[in-house]
Amino acid sequence: MPLNADEQRQLFRTMLRIRRVQERIESEYMQDEMKTPVHLYIGQEAIAAGVCACLRDDDAINSNHRSHGHYLAKGGDLNAMMAELFCKSTGCSKGYGGSMHLVDVAHGNMGTSAIVGGGIPIGTGQGLAFKMQGLDRVSVVFFGDGAADEGTLYESMNFAMLKRLPVVYVLENNGWAVCSPTATRHCAENVFHKGADPELLFTAKIDGNDPELVRETMCKAVARARAGLGPSFVECVTYRILGHAGCLQQDPKGYRDADEIAAWRERCPVCTYQRKLQGQGVLSDSDLAGLEADLATEIDAAFAFARQSPLPTADDLHLNLFSE
Repeated sequence: MPLNADEQRQLFRTMLRIRRVQERIESEYMQDEMKTPVHLYIGQEAIAAGVCACLRDDDAINSNHRSHGHYLAKGGDLNAMMAELFCKSTGCSKGYGGSMHLVDVAHGNMGTSAIVGGGIPIGTGQGLAFKMQGLDRVSVVFFGDGAADEGTLYESMNFAMLKRLPVVYVLENNGWAVCSPTATRHCAENVFHKGADPELLFTAKIDGNDPELVRETMCKAVARARAGLGPSFVECVTYRILGHAGCLQQDPKGYRDADEIAAWRERCPVCTYQRKLQGQGVLSDSDLAGLEADLATEIDAAFAFARQSPLPTADDLHLNLFSE
């Protein structure tokens, strides 16, 4: 079903919010106030926005090191996220985790893992828990093409098919695992070889830079999971415009062709969707100016909150080591 104008504007707002937050982090990262490594999501915003638009607050997501977009699209608190990047006690992980370990359980952000593929079995286990509890909640796992090299993906998917678990596996194929291109690690065009029985596993390979297509495909997968019909695997083809980690000037030179980067910049999901909505008359110049102003105010406030928040103290070292 086509999106109405309000749904389109909300989808765009989510994407633009993620982009502006990432750009602000990138612009200030070299000031060295953020002591944690960061893995920016610039270029992949359509996936987080499209996927999370299909989810409820009580649905769960598990993410990876490149998690800012997922966290924000799922409703995570921006102030708490920025405080975590500044390693402050008001951070979403109380300053213990940094950029690669964001959590906001109230909104279904169950945590992110810096271990490549580490969130895949955890998200699968959450799907098992939902089924055993008789709930119609859905577990979504985000991971990159590097994690698709890990055996844990195929073990987890096999178990999810066997038990018909409400899990959606979302592969964000941005073409690179650090400095290794996908073509040097996989012998076929598809990272996932579509050999599974479609009754057991719904699969799709889509343009991950098209937020409406991502949303449409994901809503089918989520509906299937809620109905008890089992897991899905959605491969979203996209590109990380910046490097693997850090800001632009920290990206090693030479491993990517400049023409490749330029070509993908032309396919920027935020700019492309903005032009589409403006062409349809859904987004006016005044709408866009108002949105940009609101986001700038919100982001300024989040950075100020992070800077003004206290650091953890030595008295905090014994906290959160054991569950109660």
